[in-house]
Amino acid sequence: MKISEVIGIDVSKLVVDVRIQTTQDYQQFENSANGFKKMCNWVSRSSAISKVETLYVFEHTGMYSYNLAVYLDEHDFCFSIVSGLEIKRSLGIARGKDDKIDATKIARYAYRLRDELKPSILPTKDIAYLRRLLSLRERLVKQRAGFKASFKEQKRVFLKKENQLLFETQEKMIKYISKQIDAVEKELYDAININKELKTLYHLITSINSIGPQTALFMIVFTAAFTKFKDARKFASYCGVAPFPNRSGTSIRGKTKVSQLANKKMKSLLDQCAKNAIQNNYEMKQYYNKRIEQGKSKMSTINVVRNKLLARIFAVIRRQTPYVDLLKYAA
Repeated sequence: MKISEVIGIDVSKLVVDVRIQTTQDYQQFENSANGFKKMCNWVSRSSAISKVETLYVFEHTGMYSYNLAVYLDEHDFCFSIVSGLEIKRSLGIARGKDDKIDATKIARYAYRLRDELKPSILPTKDIAYLRRLLSLRERLVKQRAGFKASFKEQKRVFLKKENQLLFETQEKMIKYISKQIDAVEKELYDAININKELKTLYHLITSINSIGPQTALFMIVFTAAFTKFKDARKFASYCGVAPFPNRSGTSIRGKTKVSQLANKKMKSLLDQCAKNAIQNNYEMKQYYNKRIEQGKSKMSTINVVRNKLLARIFAVIRRQTPYVDLLKYAA
């Protein structure tokens, strides 16, 4: 697809700032369906380039950019959602911040890379719903952990008979939040079971020893039901578990290591799965002990196990058959 026009959009809570790259026209619109309609009409009037050769580009800003993406997708506009860090690093040193200037920077960045940018494809409504539920569960779990930690310390320091309301209120909050977490988890599994494709993916992933329900759900969400990543290596890079060399010329000979630019949530889940596999999976335990005996570091070995688990996940998805532990059938 040939792209001749780029529309740079800076998204904020209430408004979107829009810059047309070729004409350098600028306008601000409401961050709403009505505002998006006015924006698209304004673009068609201001630019002589056709709709099929126009690319709308904006940063991913969570729920503030979600409705814009949905509107463009429903009305067959070509758009690309890019990382804010990618744009920032591509434009060199910058001083100050302004929404109008940011829209200009996005348009300029996208126009330079218009032949390389790939149009974004929104996840299905079921995947988007799962993502919102998982995000809600995470917030509830963190809130419950905060209440539990403070409640534990207060019970250790204060007398119950002098702080009865303080203790009772926190106990009720912990019970209530736990009840809400259970309700969210039930809704998560109901949403999975209703959708045949997601249900199949979930059962394939959890067929692998040491891969738990939460990891399976996040894998489905972050890969958009395994449509965003073609292989385990690309997803490993996204999660921050793929090792990269650190060499330059003759003077820099650093260790091969993982990048800190990563999906930290997915990396944490894979770390837990790897440690669980080392403890409970005979094959992984033997592999871990063998590498340690050879003098390899513990962290690098755990990272290898992470990648092995990812490779198995993508393998069962590709084959569409559950994982079979062949080692237990060996003579």
